[in-house]
Amino acid sequence: MSMHVAALTDADLKTLMKGPLEDDRAAAAHKVCRKIDRAVMTDEERAAAQDILRMMARDVSEIVRRALAVTLRQSPVLPRDVALKLARDVDSVALPVLNFSPAFTDEDLVEIVREMGESRQIAIAGRPYVPEKVASAIAEHGVEKAVKAACANDNCSFAEAALQRLLDRFEENTAVADGVAHRKLLPIAVSERLVTLVSEQVREHLVNHHALSPQTALQIAVATRERATIDLVDQAARTHDPKGFAAELNRHDRLTASLLLRALAHGHMTFFEWGLSELAGVPHHRTWLMVHDAGPLGLRAIYERAGLPVRLYAAYRAGVDAYRSLEAEGGVRDRAQFQERMLQRFLTQHQSASREDLDYLMEKMDRLGEEVRANAA
Repeated sequence: MSMHVAALTDADLKTLMKGPLEDDRAAAAHKVCRKIDRAVMTDEERAAAQDILRMMARDVSEIVRRALAVTLRQSPVLPRDVALKLARDVDSVALPVLNFSPAFTDEDLVEIVREMGESRQIAIAGRPYVPEKVASAIAEHGVEKAVKAACANDNCSFAEAALQRLLDRFEENTAVADGVAHRKLLPIAVSERLVTLVSEQVREHLVNHHALSPQTALQIAVATRERATIDLVDQAARTHDPKGFAAELNRHDRLTASLLLRALAHGHMTFFEWGLSELAGVPHHRTWLMVHDAGPLGLRAIYERAGLPVRLYAAYRAGVDAYRSLEAEGGVRDRAQFQERMLQRFLTQHQSASREDLDYLMEKMDRLGEEVRANAA
């Protein structure tokens, strides 16, 4: 039902315009803003309401302007010109709208990042969503605290070039590098650059949570002077190029039966297929058909062609069967939960994996169980 602005708040509007006490005007501003935000208005009423908001934005009292900014900080009814005026006000007024308001364009936010101080940049860096153009401006012009705030915000959409630029600017700043390393998603080139910039503890996190090129992963895995460890099974699962990863591992004699079995037991089926394809010299599409053949002969044929140990075939058969049964059941969409259940099925089936592989898989299952419980909590 339409609600006439003129009839909406007669007493409050009078207090808002003529009240001698700023606390009374602030209370009236809060009430009027809430009613405007909730009202269903015609175009004419909306224009009248926006004029009321412009009047509030000009009030001499900071507390009145703050009431406007806080009450409508997430509201679509706040006009862009009012939002821009508030953004240039004192921090108590500006920061709420800069942190949340949808009234700003990307260009507005970029200009504010370039021209205004630390507190405004930090507020923008923490917005519910920071588009790529604005993130690039923060990378180029942001102070350290703003850059760290943006890095901590996984809804801040950094292009690879922007991340490289902020690392250029803060190359000697370990806090910034650590912030980048702990983002949920990183381009491979950025991950590899960070390996040389961060502390050993952060490097451990980096190499075990982000994709690296096969060359870098192998370099870290085999370098005796490198104290950070890397799990090639996890890296194989993260890579965007499983074919290239398998080929690189094979060139360095690291595409072993143990590695493939561990990947399979985790449910990393795509990498397992490419690994068999690489070892057997069979195109991937044919390998896929043989692995997923409903009969008993396809997997055995590709397994033997890959030159894998006869004694481990039962373990591989158990892994493929566990994966197939879990996929057929459906209902498991969480990655960690799927992997935990895959490991449970694999480890409870009769198979002949080595004691070392079983110990590794048991430890990984325990870690995945903790992750599943933490996600559930």
